[in-house]
Amino acid sequence: MLFPPPKAPPPRRIVVTGAGVITAFGAGWKINAEGFRSGRTAFRPVTLFDVSRQRCKIAAEIDLPADLPPNQLSRGDLRRLQRASRLLLLAGAEAWKQSGWKPDGPLPLILGTTSGEMCLGQQYLRQTLQTPFSFKGQAERVTHYLVQQQGINLANALGIEGQVITISNACASGANAIGHAWEMVRRGRAERILTGGYDALCHLTFAGFDTLQALSPTPCRPFDAGRDGLTLGEGAAVLALEDLSSAQRRGAEILGEIIGYGATTDTHHLTQPEPEGKAAVAAMQAACASAGVTPEQIDYVNAHGTATPQNDFAETAAIQAWAGQRAATLTVSSTKAGIGHLLGAAGAVEAVVSLMALRGQWLPPQTSLQTPDPLCCFQIVRQPVDAKINTALSNSFGFGGANATLIFRRSP
Repeated sequence: MLFPPPKAPPPRRIVVTGAGVITAFGAGWKINAEGFRSGRTAFRPVTLFDVSRQRCKIAAEIDLPADLPPNQLSRGDLRRLQRASRLLLLAGAEAWKQSGWKPDGPLPLILGTTSGEMCLGQQYLRQTLQTPFSFKGQAERVTHYLVQQQGINLANALGIEGQVITISNACASGANAIGHAWEMVRRGRAERILTGGYDALCHLTFAGFDTLQALSPTPCRPFDAGRDGLTLGEGAAVLALEDLSSAQRRGAEILGEIIGYGATTDTHHLTQPEPEGKAAVAAMQAACASAGVTPEQIDYVNAHGTATPQNDFAETAAIQAWAGQRAATLTVSSTKAGIGHLLGAAGAVEAVVSLMALRGQWLPPQTSLQTPDPLCCFQIVRQPVDAKINTALSNSFGFGGANATLIFRRSP
């Protein structure tokens, strides 16, 4: 006798009970919320490395705090931490503390990054070229250059155990990591997950983007008619995700709810987006389908908005195709106008910005926008403004046609 398969339980509702962030605005939720709400910009001449041979000479650098938050790393481990690991630890420790979690069982850690600890790869290469028969320190550089090492450093610092998953999917990496974590908790494969993204500035990455002529010599202006390229930044953001009922049982403070996620890939070009944004449309549609919402129910879009001519053109077309008539009244902005493009950290930081906007009931403006591109079919937020918003959508699109969209709802 054949029996029907057991009915799958309904998906869980997933909320954020902790969020840590560090950008060129500073370290922590409060100072970043103030920066994004006011539309500050944080670009300045690069001091971390010599850019005399590059066209672009500015970025959104972070002044790293002298001290790290309390952690369980040994003195030797602390000595070996490089810039990306420090950014990740600062964001991770804030999210961990705010969540109120304890290291009392396996806890997955899912992170996104584009460069990992690229500065160590850079050091390895320079030493190999300058003194090819000197191997001093090279083995340690290789070990800590690997992208999984930064996640292991964070897990060890917090004293947690569990699988460490690293997603490197170009500029969609941070959003992909959060989306994957959301799916795991939603389907009951984990009770709680720490997730986010991180990337640090380094000369190798900076010179690469400059060689592609993707960088602007002036601060980036997403969706501006005169835009001419992106500006790089650095940062990290980590979110604590858990089931709504679990958060309510323990009386946790809920920062917001993740209700939708969509991810797609196109094969148009290695670095240029498909001009009509078809895969980007599909990502937004998939996110809305999983959230059970329509474009009419989205109050704010945190655009990918890199300020390159091709990306902003494709995203504008995608938003128009996705939103239809709603596009004319849709409020949109790109927070890269303030802190630059954070690569693998971008989607994670912009997820936190979306939560900030929902929690504070304001829209992050692009105060440096001069002349909006006439092709933009939506309302670009240009001045600080309070607004009643319940649902926000965040786009992250990367090289190679990687597209990810997350949807957030105000705290239930």
